[in-house]
Amino acid sequence: MKGSLFHYLINENGGGRGAVLAGLLAFCLGSASAALAQSQAEGQGQWDETVAAAKKEGRVVVYHGSDTETVFASFQKKYPEIKFVSVTGPTGPSGLSSRILMEQRSGKFIGDLYILGATTAYMVLDKRKAFDPVKPALMLPEVKDPSKWYGGRHHYIDERGDTILAFNGDVSNYYGYNSKLVDPGEFQSYWDLLDPKWKGKIIALDPAWGGPVSAPLRFIWHHPDLGQKFLMRLLTDMEMTPSRRSRQIVDWLATGRFSLSAFTRPSREGLDDAKRQGLAVDWFGPKAFKEGTIINAGSGCVMLFRNAPHPNAARVAVNWLLSREGQMVYQKVRRSDSRRIDIPKDDVAPYNRRVEGLKGVETDQAKFMEITPILNFVKKHFKPKKL
Repeated sequence: MKGSLFHYLINENGGGRGAVLAGLLAFCLGSASAALAQSQAEGQGQWDETVAAAKKEGRVVVYHGSDTETVFASFQKKYPEIKFVSVTGPTGPSGLSSRILMEQRSGKFIGDLYILGATTAYMVLDKRKAFDPVKPALMLPEVKDPSKWYGGRHHYIDERGDTILAFNGDVSNYYGYNSKLVDPGEFQSYWDLLDPKWKGKIIALDPAWGGPVSAPLRFIWHHPDLGQKFLMRLLTDMEMTPSRRSRQIVDWLATGRFSLSAFTRPSREGLDDAKRQGLAVDWFGPKAFKEGTIINAGSGCVMLFRNAPHPNAARVAVNWLLSREGQMVYQKVRRSDSRRIDIPKDDVAPYNRRVEGLKGVETDQAKFMEITPILNFVKKHFKPKKL
C-alpha cells in the first residue's frame, strides 16, 4: 500500500536493502503474532488447570445476601462438579459480618467469596483485613478487558484498588412524588425541593437511620453544588416527616397526605409496585436534576476471603460471575444494571437503568464511605414535622 511503512522500506531504500528491511518487518510481525498466540494459549492453559483444580476442591462457599443463590444456579449447571455452598443471613454490621469476623478470629476460614454491598464490606470487613485482593483472581480475557466495563475500568471501592470490586452500577432515584399534586417539570435542581410550598409536605425515609439512606446522604454531603448548606436547609426548613415503614410512605404519598418523598427508592419502598397498580405515585428520572444522580453498587460487589479454603473454585466462580454469561444471568435475576456494557439491558428495571447522557455520581468510593459524621450532623439538626 502506497504511503505505508512497507511501501517506504521497499521503494525508498533501494531494492536489496528494502528487501532486507521488509523481511525484518515481516519477521517482527510474525514474531509478535506468535508471541500473542503463545500468550493466549498459556492463558487458556492456566484457566483449564484452574478449572480442573476447582473440580477437585469440589465446592465454593459463598457468603451473600438475597438472590445470589438463584444467580449461581446457572453456575452450578455449568460446573456441576463444583458445589455452590450458600451461607446467608442478616446483612449489616451485626449480621453476616459479625459471624465472619468471629470465624476468622478463631482461625476458621470457611468462606471463599463474599457477594454483598459496599458499606459493610469496606467499613467493617476490609478494615479488619478479612479479604485478599480479588484483582489477581481475574483470569478470563473478557473479564479483564476494561473496555467491556462502564467507564472503561473496573470499579474498586477500596483505596488499594484491588479488593472490593463493584460489578453492579444501578441508577438510584431517591425522590418520589404524588403525580396528581406535583408537576415534575417544575424541578430542574435538588434546590427546587426546598421551595417553601413543599414545607411540611415531604415524607422521608428516616435520614437518621443510616443504612438505607447512606447513599443519598453521602451524595448530598460530598456534592460541590449541594453539601452541608443544602442538607441543613432540607433537615431544618422543610419539616419532613420521617418513617421507617415503606408501606406507610407509599400509602401517604399515594393518598396525597404528602406531595413528595425523600430518600426513597422505587424498588425498595414499593413505589414501582404502587405505580403499576395505578396509584398516583412516580419518581424523578435519572436526568431530572442538573446536579446528576447516584450510581450505586447496591449489593453487587464481590470480594475474595483471606485464606479461602477453595482458592481455585473461588477463582472460577468470580470469573464466571463477571463473565458476559454471568452478568446476563445477574441482570435477569436482579433486574439490576451490570457495569458490563457489552450485554443487552432488556432485563434491567427502568428505574435502575443507566441512560445516555447521564451525569452519574459514584457514591461508592473509599473517600465517601465514612457515614458517621454525616449521621451525627443529621441527628443534631433534623427537625421533623410533628404529626
